[in-house]
Amino acid sequence: MPLVETLPVGADTAQWGVWGTVARIVVTDPARLDAAANLVRAELAAVDAACSRFRDDSELRYACRAGGHPVTVSPLLAHLVASALDAARETGGAVDPTVGGALCGLGYDRDFALLTGKEVAPAVRVFPTPDWRSVKLSVRELTVPDGVLLDLGATAKAVAADRAAAQVAAELGIGVLVALGGDIATAGIAPAGGWQILVQDRPGDPADVIHLPAGAALATSSTAGRTWGRPGEQLHHIIDPSTGRPAAPVWRTVSVAAYSCLHANTLSTAAIVRGHAAPDLLGRAPSRLVTPDLDVLRLGWPS
Repeated sequence: MPLVETLPVGADTAQWGVWGTVARIVVTDPARLDAAANLVRAELAAVDAACSRFRDDSELRYACRAGGHPVTVSPLLAHLVASALDAARETGGAVDPTVGGALCGLGYDRDFALLTGKEVAPAVRVFPTPDWRSVKLSVRELTVPDGVLLDLGATAKAVAADRAAAQVAAELGIGVLVALGGDIATAGIAPAGGWQILVQDRPGDPADVIHLPAGAALATSSTAGRTWGRPGEQLHHIIDPSTGRPAAPVWRTVSVAAYSCLHANTLSTAAIVRGHAAPDLLGRAPSRLVTPDLDVLRLGWPS
């Protein structure tokens, strides 16, 4: 996982493990920290119940088991699926929620925390993923083609960060930063000078500090964070939908700043998938791309 930290760390900060990563919140009023943490925990629990592909009782798994028949889903799952389909549309299919089957075939068939430190023998079959356009969503009616397993991992965490930050700011009237691994969202009034974020792959690697203004977000996608496999074959979780295999590691990490974590994450994930074409895809979005050799390419990135 890339090292993405808020600076400084103090009594206004809380963190805990979730989804194989670390949830971290920072608030502008330390007296409201516990209340803010409770709101964030509740939002993450709701998202997990709606769209986890590792829970047999999740709404998403139920919809995927419906044999291609339409299912009425909750407003939350409808929002999460709509966000994933929007990301697919925006990136021309580079970020595709129909990669669940490919991930399972490669051995990522359980919560990542259960894969850590273990060797997994991936399936030998290689197959392209179905097309995202085969998934139909009409308001709250979701139709998943028979045999397709959706994975919203590329977007749901970012949506959760955006939603949690907005809820804390609205209900408690404070400034807040919500970080879920490499997905960071802010809401409310920022501290003087903005939210200071250290962006670094690992301790000792090249680092930048970025100052996010109020309401800004930052997302980092990595081919070096969530990895598993067996001797001679190291896999990562960002799938190229055109092949059903992990994207070529042209970039070790890509960080993008935007005014929603969902948009930032959509671009950072698509950049990993597009490889050498990433700079054209990113355009003017403030971006920081790191190669496996630790060369850093900054595009519109604030100094």
